[in-house]
Amino acid sequence: MKTRIMVVDDDRFIVQGITTLLQREGYGVDAALDFESAVRLLRGSQPDLLILDLGLPDGDGMALCRRVRKVASLPILMVTSRSGSSDKVAGLDSGADDYLVKPFDGAELLARVRSLLRRGLASAEAAQPKWIEVGNLRLDLPARKASVGITGLTLTEKEYQLLAYLAENAGRAVSRDRAFTSVWGYDIEFASNTLEVTIYRLRKKLEQAGATAAVETIRGYGYRLCA
Repeated sequence: MKTRIMVVDDDRFIVQGITTLLQREGYGVDAALDFESAVRLLRGSQPDLLILDLGLPDGDGMALCRRVRKVASLPILMVTSRSGSSDKVAGLDSGADDYLVKPFDGAELLARVRSLLRRGLASAEAAQPKWIEVGNLRLDLPARKASVGITGLTLTEKEYQLLAYLAENAGRAVSRDRAFTSVWGYDIEFASNTLEVTIYRLRKKLEQAGATAAVETIRGYGYRLCA
């Protein structure tokens, strides 16, 4: 999937220049020229990085930065003509990850974008759990393996995906629709009894391995994995 970057600046010339520069490097770009347009755009999209100007006609870029930071951890690069050290400190304190003063060199902008995207990816990967344990059932997520104690489970790809989804939601009820679409990716009404058959096979393999984790059926709703 193409990496998407949002550019927020009230200068159309700068927005056009940054957009062209980023698109040449293969990035997808969304742009806003003011505070309110940026807020609306952010509500309907999930950019991988935000390039933000401090001076917006209907609001403060730092306020927008703080607002974004409350709900998202995406990297934020401030690009502004304010070159004072106090402005830079205030920008970074508001939640920005980097600060670039106008006028800037296009190569430097791209270098900072690449650096922030790498750091963002590394942070996201570090935040992901490496394994999940439910009773004596253990899932090694990077290796995509499941075991009960020292006994490895032999699972098909769909069995593993379904077990992983249930384990990620251990103790919580998940609907049949959500369980199905998380693994097969389309509406359950077209799936006949595929989900039920996969659940049956999972239960059998867990029981044979002596797992203390079990898949419960919630009548009329779905399933729950619990110890």
